[in-house]
Amino acid sequence: MKKLFFTFCIISSLIANSQSINLVEFASGLTSPVEITNANDTRLFVVQQDGIIKIIQPNGTINSADFMNISSKVLYGGERGLLGLAFHPQYATNGYFFVYYNNTAGNIIVARYSVNPTNPDLADPTTEKILLNIPKPFDNHNGGSIHFAPDGNLWVVTGDGGSGGDPNNNSQNINSLLGKMLRIDVNATGPYNIPPGNPFAGTLVTGADEIWSYGLRNAWKFSFDTTTGNVMIADVGQGQIEEINRMPITQAGINYGWRCYEGNNAYNTAGCAAMSTMTFPVAVYNHSGGKCSITGGYVYRGTQYPALQGKYIFADYCSTQIGILNADNSIVWGPASSGNNFSTFGQNSQKELFVAAVTSGKIFKITTGTLGTGETSEFNPISIHPNPASEKVFIEGLTDKNSTVDLTSTEGKIVLEKAKIENDGSIDITGIPPGAYYLMIKSGDMKSYSQKLIIK
Repeated sequence: MKKLFFTFCIISSLIANSQSINLVEFASGLTSPVEITNANDTRLFVVQQDGIIKIIQPNGTINSADFMNISSKVLYGGERGLLGLAFHPQYATNGYFFVYYNNTAGNIIVARYSVNPTNPDLADPTTEKILLNIPKPFDNHNGGSIHFAPDGNLWVVTGDGGSGGDPNNNSQNINSLLGKMLRIDVNATGPYNIPPGNPFAGTLVTGADEIWSYGLRNAWKFSFDTTTGNVMIADVGQGQIEEINRMPITQAGINYGWRCYEGNNAYNTAGCAAMSTMTFPVAVYNHSGGKCSITGGYVYRGTQYPALQGKYIFADYCSTQIGILNADNSIVWGPASSGNNFSTFGQNSQKELFVAAVTSGKIFKITTGTLGTGETSEFNPISIHPNPASEKVFIEGLTDKNSTVDLTSTEGKIVLEKAKIENDGSIDITGIPPGAYYLMIKSGDMKSYSQKLIIK
């Protein structure tokens, strides 16, 4: 480990005592890291967007030799490049791993490679087997996260094809592979097989056989929480709302709503199915405070830091803040980390968490500890009630008397700014039109707590 980089305080309803998350610099000198994963051993594998995969040893040392360099095949720039990596569940015996990249034509490629049979720190770049080759109409919204599910099938998330507003309606088109979560069986002599249970598989069913779920804009990233049996999908919004989806791994055919809805908000519902047929996020946040783009992470299931157990840890790329999704689906934000635009999270084989900053080229390990002597928490377990509310809403659990409240509509309009919390813990919401809003409590050191509030 290297120097302690920074600490921020997070409090949730499940932690009795104040806790801190620490980011400890683990490795540096990388170029645009966009994925961190492991091969079920002590090494970390870091995907660089420029087409190179690096190996980091347990002490943070980066191997001088690349694990693989396919930069000549990769179109690198903007949102394109080498974006995803997943090791086969039987990698120790078959040596197969899978990558997701944009080829020189800009198409989405999912391909299988093999490790060098005599050197486990080197791949064999001559073994490429292309599984998917998906044309894209625009250069942005490439998706790129790939993981093996507990059933051994490979899940692949694609972006909606790009531009803005999904002009080709790819996400809602179940015959397009864009804006989708795909599920394929890679244990095949051909490119792949279609696993049983895919909702549109079969000659009598309309829709592409590979699709597992649809209605995603540009999910960045997704992960499995095998303890609860859920998939966590962070989907980047169009211009106002970032969203977190949580659904059982076994539930097929889910429509997450894009382009009809951005988060919970209607975006472009022309020709869309009924709202009741769609699945909406468990948590959202708007672009206040410089936020603009969610970076999905993991539910912590490691053993070193019990206080983080069951917490979904993610980030916002633009505000350079790390967030925690609590059990009640509220979000607690840490302070900004200047110069560190967080691009991806990852786990080692022990399920301890790491995060990468694409701009600084650094990898940090996520740790935690009890706040030091003399430190206090602005946020104890917080209660906001009633919800739905009218005239007044009460906030309990604050110790910082200088905290203020912002209230923002789901369209991004601020309807209350820096509102004072009265001595009885109330906020006056008289005259605010009925609807859904985001209530954000702000305290010192850029700490914040946000929750959805319904005004009736």
